[in-house]
Parts: sequence; C-alpha cells; structure tokens
Amino acid sequence: MEPRVQARIDLVALQHNLRRARELAAGAKVMAVVKANAYGHGLRGCLPVLSQADALAVATLEEAGKLRGAGFTGRVLLLEGVGSAAELQQAHQWSLDLVVHQPYQLALLEQQRLDFSLWLKVDTGMHRLGFPLEDLPSLTERLLKLPVPAREVLLMSHFCCADQPGDTRTRLQIERFAQLAANWPGACSLANSAGILQWPESHYDWVRAGAMLYGISPVADKTATDLGLQPAMCFQAQVLAVNPVKAGEQVGYGARWQSPRDSRIAIVSAGYGDGYPRHAADGTPVAIDGHRYPLAGRVSMDMLAVDVGLERDIRPGMPVELWGREVAVDTVAGYAGTIGYELVLRLTSRVQVIHEGLENEQLLQHAAT
Repeated sequence: MEPRVQARIDLVALQHNLRRARELAAGAKVMAVVKANAYGHGLRGCLPVLSQADALAVATLEEAGKLRGAGFTGRVLLLEGVGSAAELQQAHQWSLDLVVHQPYQLALLEQQRLDFSLWLKVDTGMHRLGFPLEDLPSLTERLLKLPVPAREVLLMSHFCCADQPGDTRTRLQIERFAQLAANWPGACSLANSAGILQWPESHYDWVRAGAMLYGISPVADKTATDLGLQPAMCFQAQVLAVNPVKAGEQVGYGARWQSPRDSRIAIVSAGYGDGYPRHAADGTPVAIDGHRYPLAGRVSMDMLAVDVGLERDIRPGMPVELWGREVAVDTVAGYAGTIGYELVLRLTSRVQVIHEGLENEQLLQHAAT
C-alpha cells in the first residue's frame, strides 16, 4: 500500500550541502550537527553522508548513544556537556568530546581521573551557555591542573544574531572572540550555519554546520536556493478527493475560507497529525504536478484543503509536495508564523521517512538500517 504521507530525504542534496559548507569555510574542519534526529531527517539514514564530516555534534548523551549504537566510531561532541559523575563516566566510555560551560562541569572533571578533549565555551553575548569572558584566565589555570590532562582544549562560543546580515551584535561577538583567540594556544570554533554563510571572519579552525546541511535557510530574508543549498527533505502526501465548490461556499472547520469563484477543492492526505502546521494561513502554497496552489481553510488532523481552480487536470492519487524543492520549507514556515527548523522537527511517527539518492550500494544498505 502506498504510504499516505512520506518524507523523502535526498542524500545527494545532503552531500551537496556538506560540500557547500566545506567550500565556504575552506581550511576549517566541518562539524555536522545531528541533534534532534538529524533535525528530523532520520539520523541513521543520514549517517552515511554526515559521517563524512570531520566530527558530529549532538545535544544530549542519549543522542550520542544512538550514534555509537549505529556503529559510528568517529569524533562526537556533546554540546551541552554532562550533568553528573555517572554521565561523565558514560561519556568517557563512548569516547566523546565534551563542551564545558559551567563551573560544576569543571568540578566533575577535577574529581575524576578521566581524559577528554574539551571544548571550553565562553559567552560572547548570547547569554545562554558559557563562562564569562573575564573568567578565562582562571579557567585555563584550572584546566592545566586537572588530575589527568585533557587531550586537547578548544575554545568556542555561539552567535545570537548571525542570521541577520550586518548585525552589530554579531560584529561585537566576533570582536570579543577574536581578542581571546589571538592568545589561545589551541583550536577555536565560533561559526554556526549562519556564520559559515555570512561571516567568513568567524570560521577559525572548526565550523559547526547545522540547519544548512539539511537545506534550511539560517539567514533572514534569504532562501536556501539564494544561499546555494538544496532542500534535503521532500514532505509529500497525495490527493484524496477533488470536489467542486461554488462562489461563496465555505470550506473546512470553522468555515474560515470562502471561495471567491466557482472552483474545485483538492483534499490532501496530510494534516497536523502528521506534522503539517495547523496554523498555516490561507494561501500557504503546496505543489501538485509542478504547479503551486493555495491552502484553503483550516488544516485538520488528517487532511488539508487546496484551491486548485478549474484549469488543470487534478485527480485523486496525484502526489502533493507540502515542502521540498518546489515549495521551500522556509516559505511554509513564514505562512505559519514559525521557522523551517521547527517544521522539519514536527513530523510525527506516522510519516514514512525514506532515504534515497546514493548510488553506492553499501551506503544505501547502511541508510536502510
């Protein structure tokens, strides 16, 4: 039976976006951020491509465990670090790199005789995670006195507004970090996806590529295509029915949408139960047979309605692209009052995720596990 809703993940597009990150940050190592199930794209299925990065990054210990369970033996950074001695032991067992951003994490390292590669996070202006800049000398002294020396200590920070081209706060963060990096003896990392794409002076030794790898624009007012990226996810459903409506007739729950003319409504087999945004506005585009049509009325749990007019042949069973190459996820996000990141993470368990596009048979088999 043909799945009613699918998310088709284009591994060739994923590969293209990874190459794009390398081209833009030439000379830097690329860390692929794979947290939240590879931004909703399916970690195991994307691993054959994303494992080609110089390292992977996750938010939680559980996510790191899934990587190791999938057979990935390369470098993995735990972005939030650890919260207990037990977590520190587990991180060591899995040979993880650790971000250190709080005093209690440094205290845990001082109490345990375990060696790690450490990423010391300083706060240059986001005020989320990271040590105050003025604490760096004392932190460095404590790190040098660890009972077991760190294999490597890298310096890192994170942007708050790099998605806004020309932003003065980002320039200030870059200046603050540059002052520290100038005297830092090890490697440094500052750039996220927006930094890679918009702020070349932030590239340093390591860049951390997240949303851009999946073809999601991390830059305000620019599409993924504008940035030379390719969407990795095509979220698609199918036409269930095509019904005539007369001018003035209303469609859907709450009768929100009223037809301005005699037309036809295509009922599509996806709704908020699949992860399509319930609050998408009338006019949100979907694509059928290479043409864009506007959403008509409130999205329901299992279906949505589209005004397809009278001109073209639209039939039940035809595929519908909800977002992908013809309708950017960032475009849909704009109509729903959110961002593309959230939409790709909303997909529910009843959406079939299919990874495709690699020619190498061994990689395809890996992607299917």
